[in-house]
Amino acid sequence: MAGLGLGATIGSVLTNETRTQLTQAGGPASFIGSLTGMVGSYLALLMVLLISRIPLVERVMGQDGLLRWHRRLAPWPIGLLAAHAVFITVGYAQAAHSGLLHEVGTLLGSYPGIITASVGLALMLVIGLVSLRAIRTRLRRETWWIIHLYMYVALSISFAHVIALGPSFVGHPLARLMWSVLWAATAGVVITYRFGLPILRSLRHRLTVVEVRREAPGVVSIICRGQKLERLRVKGGQFFEWRFLTPGLWWQAHPYSLSRLPQPRTLRLTVKDVGDHSRALADLRPGTKVAFEGPYGAFTREACTQRKVALIAGGIGVTALRCLLEDLPRSSDPVVVLRASTEEDLVLNAEVAELVKNRRGRLHEVVGRRHEAALDGRTLFQLIPDLFRRDVFVCGPEGFVADLSDILGTSGMPSDQVHYEAYAL
Repeated sequence: MAGLGLGATIGSVLTNETRTQLTQAGGPASFIGSLTGMVGSYLALLMVLLISRIPLVERVMGQDGLLRWHRRLAPWPIGLLAAHAVFITVGYAQAAHSGLLHEVGTLLGSYPGIITASVGLALMLVIGLVSLRAIRTRLRRETWWIIHLYMYVALSISFAHVIALGPSFVGHPLARLMWSVLWAATAGVVITYRFGLPILRSLRHRLTVVEVRREAPGVVSIICRGQKLERLRVKGGQFFEWRFLTPGLWWQAHPYSLSRLPQPRTLRLTVKDVGDHSRALADLRPGTKVAFEGPYGAFTREACTQRKVALIAGGIGVTALRCLLEDLPRSSDPVVVLRASTEEDLVLNAEVAELVKNRRGRLHEVVGRRHEAALDGRTLFQLIPDLFRRDVFVCGPEGFVADLSDILGTSGMPSDQVHYEAYAL
């Protein structure tokens, strides 16, 4: 569907150009400007749809897969829309036989929507800049998140410019109607799945914090009580976007995995202190109301292609694996590997050990600093000799997951047998 939409977008530009227009002064530059503008706008909408929480797409690709595609796609619409601005200005300047600076002033002063479109493009460029890994990792997650929200503003204020001046729409009411419907549908999907459905679920289930339990230094479990939790249809390994309604936290939602399958009236998440938000959760008081989105994630038993499984967790990644392990059939013969720097960092290991025992599996605890107890390819195959005959689930910090991904990839492990959930700030 995405490919067909892209083809239709390109076709709408090509069919509106004539040989005469291309041979006139500024014709080639204006054509390139039109093409990059239309394709850039289409890809921007597609980028938004990837993270709009559409249930079917999310179940198939999982949040990790969607975020990977979102990050891969993001430079293209921003780059194409910047190219659109440059080529359109050059083309109009050549057609008017004027200088570039003069043409910039003419465009800003005489054409409807150009000023707002310029502001929208400036916002996109800023968002693209702060999303570069070298910059993003230096920002607080809350700061990056707020800046990222301005992408919705940038697209909204650019819409009128596209409809009013796009060559594919001027004098083509049907094309204008179809493009308007596409933008409206995208906005509707975002409003429905990012805002409407979470609000309805939060009101229906009425979650409140009933206990904050210390599990280890810097690690707490938060137990929430609610109503009709069986309707959530949660699978082991999934996560929610949590919003705790206290003065300092209500405005931001963060993803945390469940560390236990839902009980009749309670949900449990286990969180490590790795930032301002997670650190503040240790001070939550019983009675705090909770809003949430989810459940999300394809890191579940439904991803299995083999009868047996291997579960590998780094640090706090044990939360999703412990919940997934609880959801696995007793015939799965699980081999579980827990990696931690110290014994204290082996969070929930007693619960994991009990679940492994009940499923007649094996548990390995690899404890020590990286140079002392490395989880490399040799160690991995010593712990799990039949690794190639198992589905492998890897969960933990982003760097840990990336390292294991490289090890399994170079070892020849079939990609459809490997499943990841990375915890990133």
